[in-house]
Amino acid sequence: MSSVAYEVEARVARVTLDRPARGNGITVELVSELQQSVERAELDPDVHVILLSGNGKGFCGGYDLVEFAEQQIPNHDPREPWDPMLDYTWMSRNVRAFMSLFHCSKPVVCKVHGFCVAGGTDMALCSDLLVIAADAKIGYPPARVWRAPTPSMWAYRLGAQRAKRLLFTGDSLTGREALEWGLAIEAPPSDQLDDATEALVARIARLPVNQLQMMKLLVNQSLYAQGLYATQMIGTVFDGVARHTKEGYAFQQLAMSEGFKEAVRRRDEPFREHPR
Repeated sequence: MSSVAYEVEARVARVTLDRPARGNGITVELVSELQQSVERAELDPDVHVILLSGNGKGFCGGYDLVEFAEQQIPNHDPREPWDPMLDYTWMSRNVRAFMSLFHCSKPVVCKVHGFCVAGGTDMALCSDLLVIAADAKIGYPPARVWRAPTPSMWAYRLGAQRAKRLLFTGDSLTGREALEWGLAIEAPPSDQLDDATEALVARIARLPVNQLQMMKLLVNQSLYAQGLYATQMIGTVFDGVARHTKEGYAFQQLAMSEGFKEAVRRRDEPFREHPR
């Protein structure tokens, strides 16, 4: 594997996003290797808990879209008919990979440092427990234009009102705020993040693996009963819709002419006066 590192030590499977030069940007390869790593840990009887983290300056900056968005994307030409099922097929595959963290019968702890934004939050929120550095940033800025959160975990993790507060603005939370909002389970200072996370996974790993599996499956069942599958289908469809609105096309055309980073800068410029 080239995008995800995997190792097992003391009952802990360490799954590390390993594209630091690109902010661990999500690619087809990374998605595939993530799913392979989770399955590997699931089938290993010596693994009791999975620790998901990122190499480099931050956990994950979202999809690696610079080159993708700066050219004419297949099925995204406003002059031609749009086939929504092509978009759905592409993104639903990614949702299945992210949700492998949730469906895995063993606990998954996600450690976030630096930043966890856009598609990076898909992995963090599909994990069971989030430990985030107090000064890190987590949020979904693409809610402002061109994307929708496909796994749609925000309301299940935060409740409806707080999920709306973030998705109506595309604002981000600090790790400290994520703890206050109930999104994170711990938010230690950045220099204590590793120690705090290691202490937590070591404590979880003490339990028999069958007990951990039963506890996770029991709690997950309540979210299935609340309609998680249906919500994710709608979220994945809406992600395609958001890229085919008038504003979505304009954003992508700007990315083609001025570059993706410039398009993002202009998208976020109106929100810089009072940043979150």
